[in-house]
Amino acid sequence: MRLYQSAAGAVVLALTSIVPMAEAQQQSGTERPPQSVTVVTLEPQTITLTTTLPGRVAASAEAEVRPQVAGIITERRFQEGGAVQEGDILYLIDPASYEAALAQADASVAQAEAQLDAARKEAVRVQELLTRNVASQQVVDDAMSARDAARASLQVAQAQLQAAQIELDRTEIRARLTGEIGLSRTSRGSLVTASQAQPLAVIRHIETVNVDVTQSAAEMLRWRRSRLSGEVTEVDGTVSLTLADGTEYSEIGKLTAAEPHVDEQTGVVTLRMQFPNPDRLLLPGMYVQVVMPTSNAEGVYLVPQEGVGRDRKGRATALVVGEGNIVELRELTVLQDRGSDWIVSEGLSPGDRVIVAGFQKVAPGAPVTPQEQDSSSAAAN
Repeated sequence: MRLYQSAAGAVVLALTSIVPMAEAQQQSGTERPPQSVTVVTLEPQTITLTTTLPGRVAASAEAEVRPQVAGIITERRFQEGGAVQEGDILYLIDPASYEAALAQADASVAQAEAQLDAARKEAVRVQELLTRNVASQQVVDDAMSARDAARASLQVAQAQLQAAQIELDRTEIRARLTGEIGLSRTSRGSLVTASQAQPLAVIRHIETVNVDVTQSAAEMLRWRRSRLSGEVTEVDGTVSLTLADGTEYSEIGKLTAAEPHVDEQTGVVTLRMQFPNPDRLLLPGMYVQVVMPTSNAEGVYLVPQEGVGRDRKGRATALVVGEGNIVELRELTVLQDRGSDWIVSEGLSPGDRVIVAGFQKVAPGAPVTPQEQDSSSAAAN
């Protein structure tokens, strides 16, 4: 009995010691300091909105090298993939038959000149006879006609000589454009014709290149209406380029033309950009992305993407430290992204502090201890 009473006393003593400990823990929980969070203070800015459009590089000028006479290729005089100047000889065609044709045409001219000289002398002679009433007017008229016919025959022969000279000159196939020449599609000993479908080579001028992109007609219509209404400010038309490997092209291009026509099947408009290409880095056919400014948005905010979330309805939201360092939930209107930031047009006010780190442990209405994000950590993000 005495042993039981001592055990009961120990239990009572343990219970009396636990109660004050629980009360102390509860009291310490209510005095926990506010959660520390990292914030970014935002101010309104004027930002150029852009759109990214896919496109292909095309040479600013292109010329197919084709034969204008038929014959056997005897020589190629250019380095494949090298640069050529306008007027350079690219191929030689066997000129033997064209030289013979030229000689024949030259002989025809000489014959026609001799016939014209004889006809002129005859016309002079019959005119003298007419003055002495020895020849009739009919004889004079016939002599004049023969002289005129001989003159016309000479002109025909001279034209044939010129044509023969042109045909001979065309046995030297020359470059019609200054640029970079591609691979030769024929070789020495090949027969070529003036009407063949395949070109001998292709010359492309790539010191400057074009990039053609397509833009939906609906979006272009929206831009033009916004500009006409004054909602957005005009931009200067300069564009930048992102290469296939994701790097940014160093040269700045310019919007040069827009097709005044909407494709009936796709509903898009073709835009043409022009870029300098001094290092020949851009090659025709290369896939690129054009970053084209569309308008200037005023009074918008650049919000780090890590500070923006989505609610169940997919709406963009952010946690903002308001008055008294109390967390507020804001619904945002996002225009587009820009690097690691979102461009926000509505939902924020000048000087708002958006939480970018530590928001997992806080909720709207909770007190927090805000700390401004330093520049080094912002750059790292």
